Amino acid sequence: MQDVVVIAPACTIFLPAAIYSRTERHMPTRSKTANSNGGGIRSSARRAMLIATSRGEELEQLRSALAGQWRIMSCIDSGELLSMSLASPCFAVLVDVDFLRDVASQDSGAQAGGAEAGLHLLWKRVPGAHVVILAGAGDMREVVATVKKGADNYLTYPIHPDEVRYVLESLEAAHRMEGELSYLRDSFWGEDVKRLTRTESPAMREVLTKAKAAAPTSALILLTGESGTGKSSLAKLIHAHSMRKDKPFVAVHCGAIPDTLVESELFGHEKGAFTGAVRRKLGKFEIAHGGTLFLDEVGTLSMAAQVKLLQVLQEKTFHRVGGETDILTDARVIAAANQDLKAMVREGRFREDLYYRLNVFPLDIPPLRERKMDIPLLVASFLERLGSEYGKQLHGVTPETLEALARYDWPGNVRELENLVERAFILEDSHMLTLDSFPVEFHPAHACYAEQAQRSVGAEMTLAEVREQARDAVEKQYLQDVLAMHGGRINKTAAHAGITPRQLHKLMARHGLDKKQYKNASGGQGIIDPQAP
Repeated sequence: MQDVVVIAPACTIFLPAAIYSRTERHMPTRSKTANSNGGGIRSSARRAMLIATSRGEELEQLRSALAGQWRIMSCIDSGELLSMSLASPCFAVLVDVDFLRDVASQDSGAQAGGAEAGLHLLWKRVPGAHVVILAGAGDMREVVATVKKGADNYLTYPIHPDEVRYVLESLEAAHRMEGELSYLRDSFWGEDVKRLTRTESPAMREVLTKAKAAAPTSALILLTGESGTGKSSLAKLIHAHSMRKDKPFVAVHCGAIPDTLVESELFGHEKGAFTGAVRRKLGKFEIAHGGTLFLDEVGTLSMAAQVKLLQVLQEKTFHRVGGETDILTDARVIAAANQDLKAMVREGRFREDLYYRLNVFPLDIPPLRERKMDIPLLVASFLERLGSEYGKQLHGVTPETLEALARYDWPGNVRELENLVERAFILEDSHMLTLDSFPVEFHPAHACYAEQAQRSVGAEMTLAEVREQARDAVEKQYLQDVLAMHGGRINKTAAHAGITPRQLHKLMARHGLDKKQYKNASGGQGIIDPQAP
């Protein structure tokens, strides 16, 4: 990224390369109050501008030319600059470089004089305003240095209204882009972490409270919990609420990287470092510089990889494979594991020193079976997302469905629940999410059905075959009883089962059932099993 100089009539406009990214200038963060317009300036102040210069003739010329587009405020005395800017928030401040120097010299708390010190004092009064410096040709060295420290732009005397319009339009465009990026970033994180933040579980609330406290720090965080509990989402949530949220979030699944490539993946390599290294590659630590590096399933790393990771965490430096230059890293590390790292340390499969280095701020996410009160909230969240994604709306969940979901132990945790809800959402053809759209093991089963299925189980069968047979037996027996109860009448049978006639026809075809066999049946008597000899 390079700085751009645009030559306009009667003045030179300096457009800093980092105009769209204030953080690249290493300037202090200027807080902005978010609003629906997507920016940080309050809507009442978006079209206000303060022009601070002692050149009265040019001030009046600008006021006359821009009055139709902007609410112009003016200041001709440097002593009034800070009080005026504080009293009237504005989108932009066009300020003479001499005013900034005067403000700095009059402030006893300023550690150094000059335009840069004045700029920092101005920011304290109007943290959301864009600052454009006005100066003569003889002040260019100091002005350019001040722009590099964070001022948005500068204009040289004599100033033409068209030049001011050009600069202000550029600032507005950058402001809109910043707001749009912020909106997209917040929307992206919001959908991903909604399943974490919607909770009534005291244990989960405690985890979120601790995560909120740790987020603005640089402390290493170790997330533990079973697979599917939301460790990755929590890591993203922590990053989104950290001081690094505008920098990269880089996720690495350690278990998916072959041992021979771990070092290259994490630290990069130089061209020719090994066979197949045809070009330089940046490692994840380098890509995540200034941001957050999420090391998922850190317990799967080999002992050799653990040694290298420990070295980077302790020394904050590394070098690429095949390279000799030490590279400084400023990536905040969040590690996650679904294994018991303490037990692995006792068994000699995980380094004790690395464990204690990672375990600075531990967070253990409870499994879904310990927070079943959250299932209705989670299902509602998933239905909201799926409705938007698939263009199909369901108006809630039947009580029987929620009861069945609460009975299940959820070995796959929130991820399993989300996947099953999506499957059921696709299959559902009524206005609510019903139990019929879920696998048969969620359906209420009478003890006699289970016993009947159990008697037909052979020891030579696999577990999957046993499950399949049990499901089919329970489902078929249930349909036979209900069909017999209603004399084979499809609509009444479907209503009794809580499904649609169409779904009933599908299930009957699957189990080889014919409604004619139940026309003379009553109260479950006289059922004819077509499979019986």
